[in-house]
Amino acid sequence: MCAQHIYKSEFMYTVLFKLKKLAVFFLLTLFVAISSRAQTSDIQTAETSDSLTFEQLVAQMPSAKLNDLSEIINALELLSDDRSLVLFEFMLEGKLYFIEADNAVITLNEELNGGEAYVATNVIDLSIIARINDDEIKKIRVNNKLRIQLRKAIAKFTLFSKNPERRKTAVENLMSNLTLDNIALLQEATASEKNTAIKNKIELALNIAALQSKNIDEQKLAIKALDGELHPEVRGALNAIIEKDSDGNYLTQDKQLIQLAEAALKKIDSKLEFYGFLERLFFGLSLGSVLLLAAIGLSITFGVMGVINMAHGELLMLGAYTTYMIQTLMPNYIGVSVLIAIPAAFIVCALVGIAIERGIIQFLKGRPLETLLATFGLSLILQQTVRSIFSPLNRQVSTPDWMAGALQINPGLSLTYNRLYIIIFSLMVFVALLLVMKKTSLGLYVRAVSQNRDMAKAVGIKSDWVDAMTFGLGSGIAGVAGVALSQLTNVGPNLGQSYIIDSFMVVVFGGVGNLWGTLVAAFSLGVFGKFLEPLTGTVLAQIFVLIFIVLFIQKRPRGLFPQKGRSAE
Repeated sequence: MCAQHIYKSEFMYTVLFKLKKLAVFFLLTLFVAISSRAQTSDIQTAETSDSLTFEQLVAQMPSAKLNDLSEIINALELLSDDRSLVLFEFMLEGKLYFIEADNAVITLNEELNGGEAYVATNVIDLSIIARINDDEIKKIRVNNKLRIQLRKAIAKFTLFSKNPERRKTAVENLMSNLTLDNIALLQEATASEKNTAIKNKIELALNIAALQSKNIDEQKLAIKALDGELHPEVRGALNAIIEKDSDGNYLTQDKQLIQLAEAALKKIDSKLEFYGFLERLFFGLSLGSVLLLAAIGLSITFGVMGVINMAHGELLMLGAYTTYMIQTLMPNYIGVSVLIAIPAAFIVCALVGIAIERGIIQFLKGRPLETLLATFGLSLILQQTVRSIFSPLNRQVSTPDWMAGALQINPGLSLTYNRLYIIIFSLMVFVALLLVMKKTSLGLYVRAVSQNRDMAKAVGIKSDWVDAMTFGLGSGIAGVAGVALSQLTNVGPNLGQSYIIDSFMVVVFGGVGNLWGTLVAAFSLGVFGKFLEPLTGTVLAQIFVLIFIVLFIQKRPRGLFPQKGRSAE
């Protein structure tokens, strides 16, 4: 019995020993397998990040899991391919899909039939897919973790781009989202950035981040560094420092910090007020330049012939419609079409003006009231003709790329390019007209007839020819003014009616027939009106300008710069 028990014990021991050996062998095998798999995974990851191309990485996305997508994003980021940035942006916006039939990755550009189909672009070869149905595609999923990774990748991609404009835009975008990760990126970019302007912008962003920190010493240093800085984020951070609770007590306990913040805000406010004044001045000058272009032709015809041309506004309208027609004929050359429209509008309106003078005005000389009524009727005819041809609806004239946007001088002052160009253009027209009047035989004849018509006839000047040419010149300039107006407002049959009264006010205020008077009057009334508008509103501002003109004419009936000569007397 004892021997049997000993035999069983030895047998159990042997079995347990063998099982132990098997367990150890199994564990060693499992460890080797795991290690081998990990090494294989590492090799694949290294291969993904080091050797795979953009096309190969994108091709993996449709079948990749979320964790794998994270690795693919990292690999794409390392490639520094511009296409990766576009891919990240579409992926972040949830617009990245793949075609289930062939796993081609696409972005959706345009919706068709209410979302039943789309126009798409293949991410790899950028080919356009004219139509793809909604049931043929599947969205590449993105979770919050991937969105955070994508935002960081986009920020890093743009912040370290070779394109300076892209880096500048990246800094501006990060400035409104100064998280710890973004601050770390900006600090990293400071060391490598060579462009002085971009480096200053990065330092501005870091100082704004310091303003928002909880370290009072850092906040004080940042306030001193941002002295007089007009960026909106600076103002917001300073206001947060001097914020009060419901009882009117400051949330910040450091009095010196509050005093620094209040002083900085006061300086910013004074600067903004000054730049606001300059901006209103600019808008006043731009309005004055439009009034100058609209009134300068009227000033010539009124001064030489004594004709009150109520159809002058419709000549502006014809110039604007000429611009619209040329753009319609040249839809792919908008920038060039505006330049072509200037001489075209001048010729068209000059011919119309000569036809008006030869067909109507010459028979009504010396009868100003009848001339006024005739030209008023003509203005109605021209308006109705345009309505019949183009319809009563307003027409949109496109602004060329070189006139779009604004010149950003600083965060508190920006000048729109279209108004800036119109100011320059109006001065060029004024100088050109001044040279015509002073240096050409036509100008000499015009000045002679305007000063003394009878004496001009006595010395052999054909006053009828001078009248026709003068009316054509004034009408042509009105057409050029219409080209400028088409860049500021919609083109419609009533366009000229908005400026005819203002044009007469400019002519009367400046002095009939005097070009310098028209220049001074146009810019004076434009600036005066723009400074009144914030106080009184647009309508009341126009009424006050009209009252001012009436009172001024009572005192000086012949305007600021009265015309000289016997006829003027």
